[in-house]
Amino acid sequence: MEKIKVLLADDHAVVREGLGELIRRQGDMEVVGEAENGEQAVRLVRETRPAVVLMDIAMPELNGIEATRQIKECSPHTCVLVLTAYDNVEFIFAVIKAGAAGYLLKNAKGKEVINAIRTVYDGESVLHPAVAPNVFAHLVAPESRPGREKGEVLTEREFEVLRLAVEGLANKEIAAALSLGYRTVQSHWRNIFNKLGVYSRTEAIVFCLRKGWLTLKDRSEGRT
Repeated sequence: MEKIKVLLADDHAVVREGLGELIRRQGDMEVVGEAENGEQAVRLVRETRPAVVLMDIAMPELNGIEATRQIKECSPHTCVLVLTAYDNVEFIFAVIKAGAAGYLLKNAKGKEVINAIRTVYDGESVLHPAVAPNVFAHLVAPESRPGREKGEVLTEREFEVLRLAVEGLANKEIAAALSLGYRTVQSHWRNIFNKLGVYSRTEAIVFCLRKGWLTLKDRSEGRT
């Protein structure tokens, strides 16, 4: 079984040591590198091509927000999961806009961190349902440029999946809401990612909101 390659980016050695020990105990994960600042994190991503980066925000040389942006530019398939002590809403908006797939606070339990790594690796986002709609509302400024109509790109069922994702529903919850199998929902996400050229559900949602294909008023629609 291929292991999930994880890179740790935090300027506190004790945090990296604790996370490293936790991850190494998982049979499906391995630590491929440790970075003590943002610049080193970007360099190590280029060298090791990890599947997931656990990223702090407050780091020397280059902060986690800018490091996330550069990582997504040089390695789009790499998922960035922010793990920080800061619960500032503006930080959440900024790092998600930079391309992060999730945001956790450092008071999270070890099991939550491990589950979050697996979640973003599977293409889902880690945003609490209570904050997800507000995050998307602050992120989105619809584009005015003309382009293809949404129906030319995505199917109606794929938009139903996206509408429920805006609410913060996980794949199992989306499957139940639409009376679909879990693997069918996963297949819909793969198709959405391929069609939009993105690598996470957060990116897919923001893409569609900016295109004007989805609006936050759609949150309560799409259930069948």
